[in-house]
Amino acid sequence: MFLLASIVVFAIYFTNVALGAFFQAAVLGDVGEMLVLLAAAVLFVVAILQKEADQKDKDGS
Repeated sequence: MFLLASIVVFAIYFTNVALGAFFQAAVLGDVGEMLVLLAAAVLFVVAILQKEADQKDKDGS
């Protein structure tokens, strides 16, 4: 779930960057881009930590 959320948030970031690069129509400013990218990174880290915890529980360690 967190991994999917991370992908969605990163897609929003990428779309904004592409709009700014090709059409000069970026929706988010610099701070908005930073916050969206930060959210994607945090969600990705949470997803990885959750998967590691699930794997640890599965192994019984």
